[in-house]
Amino acid sequence: MAALLAAHGVHYQVGQAQILRGIDLAVRPGEVLVLAGPNGAGKSTLLAVLAGDIRPTDGQVTLDGRALHGIGVKALARRRAVMLAEAQVSFPFSVADVVRMGRAPWRGGQEEADDAAVAAALAATDTLDLARRIFQTLSSGEKARVAFARALAQQADVLLLDEPTAALDIRHQELVMSLARREAGRGRAVLAVLHDLSLAAAWADQLALIGDGRLVGAGPVAEIATPDRLSDLYRHPIGVWPDPATGLPVVAPIRGRRPVTPCVA
Repeated sequence: MAALLAAHGVHYQVGQAQILRGIDLAVRPGEVLVLAGPNGAGKSTLLAVLAGDIRPTDGQVTLDGRALHGIGVKALARRRAVMLAEAQVSFPFSVADVVRMGRAPWRGGQEEADDAAVAAALAATDTLDLARRIFQTLSSGEKARVAFARALAQQADVLLLDEPTAALDIRHQELVMSLARREAGRGRAVLAVLHDLSLAAAWADQLALIGDGRLVGAGPVAEIATPDRLSDLYRHPIGVWPDPATGLPVVAPIRGRRPVTPCVA
């Protein structure tokens, strides 16, 4: 299937620091694409470039084949929703109001549709009972689920999720990824940055691995999530085994052995 959102030869540089180096990546409707890699690899920067929040130094990002930076702010907000790794709200808004912010691109005479989208997002993310709480009073995991609800309420064609499960307990990790899968099943394109490789392997259609700003592998999970490739990327022995109950891959560090190469501070 043709890419809905794509990076073409994307570079991003700050001063002398090369953050992204010639990235080619396609995000397709109907698929969950997980982006993984070690700390400092460039994952969040690539997501910000794909979202149009920062402009690449070289190369370009396209949405439906059209240059992303040629699309107006409101039109872009109707096409892609972004969940940041750290949800920040400066004023004491209620949870319901924060989720309703996702409807901002659609405002104008459709209050019933907005109400329905907000209610559905709250219910799906298990945050309905938090609706009247002030956002700042929530735990980090609750804030993450509310931020995800806001992205769902936006009802965009593309969901860009930066570490959506990092602060969550196991049940809510599975919930969020099942919802990402649901959105892909509805024809949306989903890209999620994840650190949990087993979670990625269980829920992703496609896996993209990035290291030192370069894409080191992208494709179906079974082809990309191999012990040798992962061990080399993370500089630590990593094993991949089939779950005896489901057959899905389980990815975990092999402990009790020295790292492949010493970690450098």
